[in-house]
Amino acid sequence: MHVAVLGATGAVGRTMLEVLVERNVPVEQLTLLASERSAGRRVEWQGREYTVRAPGPGTFRGVDYALFSAGADRSKSWGPRAAEEGAVVIDNSSAWRMDPQVPLVVPEVNADALGTLPRGIIANPNCSTIQMVVALKPIHDAASITRVVTTTFQSVSGAGETGRDTLRHELAGEGLEGSPFSRRIAGNVIPQIGDFDPEGWTSEERKMINETRKILSLPDLPVAATCVRVPVDLGHSVQVAVETERELSLDEARQALASFPGIIVSEGASGFPTPLETANRDEVFVGRIRKDPFLPRVLHFWVVADNLRKGAATNAVQILEAMAR
Repeated sequence: MHVAVLGATGAVGRTMLEVLVERNVPVEQLTLLASERSAGRRVEWQGREYTVRAPGPGTFRGVDYALFSAGADRSKSWGPRAAEEGAVVIDNSSAWRMDPQVPLVVPEVNADALGTLPRGIIANPNCSTIQMVVALKPIHDAASITRVVTTTFQSVSGAGETGRDTLRHELAGEGLEGSPFSRRIAGNVIPQIGDFDPEGWTSEERKMINETRKILSLPDLPVAATCVRVPVDLGHSVQVAVETERELSLDEARQALASFPGIIVSEGASGFPTPLETANRDEVFVGRIRKDPFLPRVLHFWVVADNLRKGAATNAVQILEAMAR
């Protein structure tokens, strides 16, 4: 299998390379790609040193799967070219997520969407959306979801290495030019990820609304999201309130979640997951499962995952594995 990674020097690209090894993906040939600025860098993988280069005409000929994590602009430019040259593109950016001809996939949830690839491109969802829909799917299967209200607590690594560097500098009492955040992040929380639209929703919130509907094939599902940046280095947390068509008992909800692939349920009132414990793990962790005290068909629960792994790199590699099967 010939695999190319575009964005190989970034945080997600490097994690993709780690996950390919950990999951024993049979990569026989590897091509590492990045921007012109990063071209020429050397990367060691599986005991061999590779030179990173910028993509050009013919780069993707002979490539079976191209993992993209280089931003929406680069994906829009190179995704169709890579597909035309014969590669199946698995793109981590927001470029293709809402394209009706591009499946938006979380393998545990909607692997069947991989059956048709009109453009030769598969979209990897937003990081917080991925972990939330993994937890929503078994609840929907058990009792049919009718509404979702969510608040996210997203780490600075979701803003890339610049986000992590900004937090480190601010904690050290230093400033950093080019912060991706609209306010100081150290010792603070910022209820803004992305730009605001005329109705007051941020682009990140719109992603969670629209992507959740598409992945679950529920185009009219009422979804509301508030996305918050928090001073945590790695790992996103999501509080979910979900209304269902029929009432689920706590035991039924816990059983549905615990038996679903990729989910680990924390038992007991004090058994909740946090980003520190879930870092460098590929599972989605669910805790604090409880029934609403006033609305019998509403459940509340807490969902945590490593945003660089299940929220990005691991999900992309899982898509590759599903396609290869």
